[in-house]
Formats: sequence, structure tokens, C-alpha cells
Amino acid sequence: MLNSVQIQRRQSEIRQKLAELAGKDKPTEDETRSMVDLDTEYRTNETRYRAALIAEDQERREAGAELETRSDAEWQTMLGAFEVRQVAMALDHGHQIDGQTAEIIQELRSQGAYQGIPVPWQALERRAGETVAGGTPAPVQTRPIIDRLFPGSVAARMGGQMINVGQGQLEYPVATSGATVGWQATELGAAGGPSVYATTDKPLAPNNTMGIQMRITRKALKQSGDALEQAVRRDMNGAMGQEMDRVAFLGTGADGQPLGVITGAATYGITSTAINAAPSWSAFRAAVVRFITGNAATGPGDVRALIRPEVWDTLDGILVGDGGFKFEYDRLTEALGSVAMSSNALAAPAGDPLATSALLTTTAGGVSPFFVATWGAVDLIRDPYSDAASGGLRLTALATMDITVARAVQLQVLTGLQ
Repeated sequence: MLNSVQIQRRQSEIRQKLAELAGKDKPTEDETRSMVDLDTEYRTNETRYRAALIAEDQERREAGAELETRSDAEWQTMLGAFEVRQVAMALDHGHQIDGQTAEIIQELRSQGAYQGIPVPWQALERRAGETVAGGTPAPVQTRPIIDRLFPGSVAARMGGQMINVGQGQLEYPVATSGATVGWQATELGAAGGPSVYATTDKPLAPNNTMGIQMRITRKALKQSGDALEQAVRRDMNGAMGQEMDRVAFLGTGADGQPLGVITGAATYGITSTAINAAPSWSAFRAAVVRFITGNAATGPGDVRALIRPEVWDTLDGILVGDGGFKFEYDRLTEALGSVAMSSNALAAPAGDPLATSALLTTTAGGVSPFFVATWGAVDLIRDPYSDAASGGLRLTALATMDITVARAVQLQVLTGLQ
């Protein structure tokens, strides 16, 4: 029997004796001394009881940790020692379950809710030496779930700055005009006229909320338990990350979506150049020249490029026309700061001939080319009631985000790459 249970029973006996002695009007000297001794023992037992609970809790934790680290073979060995007899005695006259049977019951309770005493199915199987009609059963084990594949994020690789906003709206003032330079034409003439330092606010507002919902059946929950719910959470977060990375570049600005960098190039004032030919290093080089002349970059090493895999396939198959053994893609990667490929952030080739786009960005003066703002954290809502009739579970994840471009001169779009 557990020490805490023994102490608890003794405390009950002490309370009963104290109640009898306290009911006497004129207790004798021996009875008075007995009350003092019982009261002292009761207070001492209170301390012992708390210490016993702490010690037994530690033993339970150690037993639980040991149980979690045991291999499947050891778990099966433990199940072989499960005694249904103890369960029957506990239900019949309150027998205290102990040993490996108590460990298994404690583990089962930690994995699910039971009104009675949980009994593993393996305990109902026939033990060694007994015959089983129809041959030997072949149980099926469900292994950990293998997650889906999601495209890697490229927003950060293209220099986009991720901002987390607690609440409210955020604005970035961007200078549109400032100091002017002039020369004094005469000894008493003015050295340039007055100028106004003006700014334009680039707002980030929590107007776009994305949600992902998933329903989990009772069968799926029973198949994998808590591991399935965690896998679903990872799947939902991966799907949400994929969509947020897509709308950062291709968001339509309608139907609740923020306006993406490439889709909203005209709105943001981003230079868009139609190539209408096969991609080449010369097309990207011309864009780099525009960056440098616009003071957005000091050289090609400051520029990042985002291309589709199809563009890489074309560039890596075209030899540079200088007689050397080097491909157009080699020239691109050698000159630019970085080249990222994505089939999620750029639209698939379309038209006749098939053509797609590319994006070039640069970070000037420590300012990112675009900003992606998220509000708070992902709000994951667990709804056990909507599908309660079927025993299912529904999860909903909500995220609020917005996109803006501070200086359009730090971005360029190349279209018509065939």
C-alpha cells in the first residue's frame, strides 16, 4: 500500500478519536494528555503526507519516463504481465492496483479519458500455450506520419523584411523630395532656390486575414492519437506559409488577398520591362544597370534575382557566345548577389510561346525592398463541437498579413521570358 494512503487512513482515525474526546465536558487528565498527543501527531502527519505525495509523484514520473523510453518489445512484455484479476478486485471491493498493472493503467489514462479502469486490448488476447482458431493473428502497427512537402520560402531570400505587429496600423514615411543643389551665379546671387522636404506614407493595415480549416475523423484520431493532431498542425502551418509566400509576390489585391509585389508592380510604381525573348544574361544585366543608375545598387553583387525553374533550364542550356565553355546561367550566378528559384512565388509559364516573369531586388541604405507584416501569431482554434456527432475534431488556423513596397526603385520585374 502507498505510504500516503496509510498516512491518510491514520489521519482519519485520529480525527475520529479527537471528535470523541472533544465531546466530553470534563475530560480526565489522561484524556487531555491524549488529545495533545493526537493533535501533535496529526500535525506531524500532515507534513509527512505532503512529503509522501511529492515522493510518490516523483516515482510516478520516473515510472512514466521509463515507460515512454521502453521499446515495443518491453511494452509487449509489460502487457503480458497485466493482471485483469486486479482490475476485477478493484471494481469489486476497492483493491489497490499495483505493480506493472498500475503502470499500464496510468499510461493509458494519460493517452485518453476513461470513466472506469482502462484495460488494454492485448490483455484480452490469449496467452502463450493457448490455441487460437484460424491461425496466428498479424497485428498492424501505424508508424509516425510522414508530412507533406511544401515549397521553401523565398520572401526573406529576396530581401523582404518580416514585421510582426501587435495591433493597429503601421506606416513608413518615405521621402519623395528634399534638398536641391545650385551654384551662385553672381557674387550676390542666391545659391539655389528653396526646397520642400516631402514624404509619402506607406501603410501596412490588418485588412487581410487568411484561414485554413481541417476536419479530423474519429478513426484518424484513434489511429494516431495526439501525434496525428501535431502532424495536422504542422501541415496547416506549412500550407499557410506556402500561401503567404505566394501572395507576397502574386497576391491579387482582391477577394481578401493583399496586393503582391509582381501583380501590383504598376500600383507600386515598380519598373516592368518586357523582354519578349529567350532569357539571357544580357537582359538581367540591363536591369542591373538601371539599378546602378538609379542609385539603388553600387554593383551587380547587390542585386538578387528570383526566377522560375523553367528559366534556369533555358539559361543552363545556352552557351555564352564568346567561344568559351560557359553557360548563360553561370554568368548570372557569378555576377549577381544571389539567384533564387521558385515555382510558388512566380506564375507558371503561359501564352504562345510560353513565357514567364522574373523579379530583381536590391537593399539600398539598409532598407528592404518590400515589407511583409503579420499581426500577432497564428490563431489556432480547436473546435470539438461542430463534428461532435461523429466524434471528429475541427481545427481552424487564422493569420492576418499585409504587404507594401517602400521604394519602388529597389525592385524590377522582367516579363516575357520565353
